[in-house]
Formats: sequence, C-alpha cells, structure tokens
Amino acid sequence: MTLPSTRPAPAGPAPAAAGRSAVAPTRRRRRGDLSGYAFAAPFVVVFAAFLVWPVLAGAWTSLTDTSLMAPGGFIGFGNYAEAFADPQVWQTLWQTFLFTLITTLPLVLLGLVMALLVHTGLPGQWLWRTSFFASYLLPVAVVTGIWAWMFQADIGLLNSTLASLGLEGVGWLTQEGVAMLSIALVTVWWTAGFNFLLYLAALQSIPASHLEAATLDGAGAWRRIFSVIVPQLRGVTGVILVLQLLASLKVFDQIYLLTAGGPNGSTRPILEYIYDTGFTNYRLGYASAISYIFFAVILIITLMRFLPSRRKEH
Repeated sequence: MTLPSTRPAPAGPAPAAAGRSAVAPTRRRRRGDLSGYAFAAPFVVVFAAFLVWPVLAGAWTSLTDTSLMAPGGFIGFGNYAEAFADPQVWQTLWQTFLFTLITTLPLVLLGLVMALLVHTGLPGQWLWRTSFFASYLLPVAVVTGIWAWMFQADIGLLNSTLASLGLEGVGWLTQEGVAMLSIALVTVWWTAGFNFLLYLAALQSIPASHLEAATLDGAGAWRRIFSVIVPQLRGVTGVILVLQLLASLKVFDQIYLLTAGGPNGSTRPILEYIYDTGFTNYRLGYASAISYIFFAVILIITLMRFLPSRRKEH
C-alpha cells in the first residue's frame, strides 16, 4: 500500500532572490551603457578638440577685431557688415562659383564616360584603369609643375604646337579670360580619375540580368546605356555631384601655385582672399567673418541638393 506523499510542493523563489533577479538586468544594462560611453569617449574628445572648439573659437574671433599680432576687442557684427559691403568678397565669391560651374559638369560626365569605356570590356583594361586613375594620385605640386611647363608662353608644349601649325601663341596663365579656363583644364585632368573610380564600382554592381533582359527585348547599346545603366547610376551620380561641388568650391592649391590669383585677380578664389586677409593683412577677425559667410553659402548649396531627394523618399 502506497502512502500519499506529505512532501510540500516546491515553493517559488524567495522574495530576496526575486529582487536580485530583477535588479541584475538593470545593472547589466548600466554596465553596457558605461562601456559604450568609454568606447565613444576618445572620439568625443577628438571631435570636441579638433572640430567643436575651433568652430566656436572661430565664431568668437569673427565678432572681434583680432589681428595676427594682438588680440582684439568685441565689435559685434561689424566684420560681417564690412564683408557684405566689400566688393572683393563678391568678386572672389563669383570667381569661385565660376570655377565650380566650368569644372563640375565636365568632371562628372568625363568620369562616367571613362567608366563606361572600361566597363564595356576594352582590351587591356588594366592599362585603361591605371591611365585614367594615375593622375589623381599625383600631388598638387607635381601637377601644377607639369602644366606650368606646358603653359609656358615661349617654350611650352601647347604654344610650341600652335606655332608649328602656324597659329599665334596664347597666354594660358597670363591672359584674363583664359587663365581660369586653363586652371579648369588642369583640375579636370587631375581629378577626373576619382569620379571614374566611383562610377566603375557602381557599374559593376548592376546585375547582368538587367542588361541581358534589355538585350533580349531588342535594346541596342545606346538604348541600354540611357534606359538601363544611367537610371541605376542616379544615386552615385548624386553623391559625385555633391562631392564635386564641395571640392570645387574649396579650390585653392592649384590656383595659388599656377597664377597666385592673377592676372589682375581674375582667378582669385575666395579662399585665397581669406588667406591674404588673415595672414598677409593680419586681420584674423575679418578673415574669420568671411570664412563663416562662405561656410553658410556652402551649407545652403548642400541642403539645396539633398532636400529634393528627401522629399521624393517621403
């Protein structure tokens, strides 16, 4: 005969143990949060030291009459009022926009064409890839040295070629109206390889089945380019366009080394004017004010490019 068990049923966790089990996830979460802060701290320190602090210090300097030789006092928005009335600011800003206009479109189109040529399977692809991208690897001093020799009025390659054809030489870097075009030519030759690389990577990500389906539907080579390839490159084209606009608006090196802003200031970009104002005329406060005005212009142009695409997404 089996006697009924008198052992009590297992009880639930003790109140103290239940409390510990509820607190443990909270502690683990806090420990994880602290670890996240510890990992992010080096970046935050570097970000604050090299971006936030210089931006704030520059904004404060733009409100003072600080010079390179001595600190200055607070003058409010006096530097900004002077900058808006300064014809040199508007002239150099226009010349910066002009350089951006005549270089952005050729750089985008040339990068696309070079990428399409390589992607179509030309023989000796390694040679074409190296040739198209090699110039981008050259430092600006080497690029301007090569082209300064080619632009020489008497013994330069371009004028010598014109002379052999019975044509008159051109003042490539000394003639107003031509100097800016010459610098644009140098910039296109130098930097088109970067856009070529971005387009080539985007082309290689297009599924081959799309092109095969278009071919089966009777689409020719040009039809495949304009109806299949170009629409799928819309995203990378937007990125290249923004990057190119920002790079062209910040032009300084090649102009300074080739013409130093001449002849008669016809190629002087606004960054060179800011440099001259701050480090040649010693007016750091005024140079800072012009810098922030130019920063606002770049910010507006960038937002104008991105806002339409965000509206389409919504």
